Amino acid sequence: MKIIFKTIIAAFLLLGTSLASQAQNPRLQNLQEDSERLYGQFRELASQKKYSEAIVPIKELIGILDTSTIHKDPSANIPKQALDEQKAIYQYDLACCYAILGKKKIALETLTACVDNGYDNYSNMYWDNDLTSLKKDKKFKTLLAIVKERQPLEKLRKSNAYKSEAEDVIPKFEYQPKEHPNLQRVRDYFQLDTIPGKGNELEHIKNLLHFVHDNIRHDGSRMTICEFDAIDLYNYHKATGNGVNCRMLAITLCDVYLSMGYKARVVTCLAADPNDPDCHVINSVWSETLQKWLYIDPTMDAWVMDENGTMLSIAEVRERLVDGRELVLCPTANWNHENPQTKEYYLETYMAKNLYYQVCKKRSFFNQESIYRNTDNEDIRLIPAGFENGSYESAKTTTDPERFWAKPE
Repeated sequence: MKIIFKTIIAAFLLLGTSLASQAQNPRLQNLQEDSERLYGQFRELASQKKYSEAIVPIKELIGILDTSTIHKDPSANIPKQALDEQKAIYQYDLACCYAILGKKKIALETLTACVDNGYDNYSNMYWDNDLTSLKKDKKFKTLLAIVKERQPLEKLRKSNAYKSEAEDVIPKFEYQPKEHPNLQRVRDYFQLDTIPGKGNELEHIKNLLHFVHDNIRHDGSRMTICEFDAIDLYNYHKATGNGVNCRMLAITLCDVYLSMGYKARVVTCLAADPNDPDCHVINSVWSETLQKWLYIDPTMDAWVMDENGTMLSIAEVRERLVDGRELVLCPTANWNHENPQTKEYYLETYMAKNLYYQVCKKRSFFNQESIYRNTDNEDIRLIPAGFENGSYESAKTTTDPERFWAKPE
């Protein structure tokens, strides 16, 4: 079994629930405490291979989630789907215990409930040796097929195609010129003229990416209390030691690119499921050399290439995921210089989920998403034809990638 201690609170943090609001909600605190206590007992017993005893706390924890009404409490901000998905993880572990103990019937019943609640880790279910006693059963094969259909790459490949539009339905994107005083300040503050080196344009773009990735740590669960510009975000990290989330890293790199005269955007990459709390925010920077937008990810120090080593755009990465053409992940791809990234996970799982549709701000400029100032900066969304999703519904929307990714003026 793959024990995943994805606590209730950790999952809910992704939904934007603040630590302060959690502390003010005793029901949520109690749920968290019960989760940690019971799952801790389960982990300890399972690690000692005391599977009969481990069943007791994990069943109690599932029972608590079965009867919880926390999702009906507006102050908790917890959708029922989040509870069900958490419960599915616990049911998976319970099914593993039953399978190890040779209780095949109840193991399959528990695994069925797990899949009904949204379990979607196909690789784990396929390779897990704890489920060996079930793998020849037709019911297991049926469940495995259902989980496979939930894989992000499968969903992306079944998405509707884009659709060209005869008229402009979205405004033109705008980019702050490098001569703006705020961008000059960014360039001088970081001494950016010394960073790109003597290489060509593509090497300059990569070196600026490395600079941001190397100097600001990523922490996806943390909200940042400062202005959202490159200088403040850098100083926040240096002063507190705290990392920043992927959006803050992309905003920082966008400021850096703009200050050096590159047209750049912050790109929010989203899943098809409106209840999925996770998205990933990266950059797109215009290359005069290749005459296209490039896929750049400061969180992972990553770009993507074709089989010939040519850097690709976000649109090209998405197209190649859909039609199965070769993708090559750059060798530097990593998280915080601790976890190297693989194409199989980063592109075919994580980004396949989050490349279903994209959102950019109309205007790219210094401090473009400030929460303290009125930036008057509307969202523009690129979606597959016929796609319906309540997220970013106020954005100007297009189904035409040629317009969305048009050459900057």
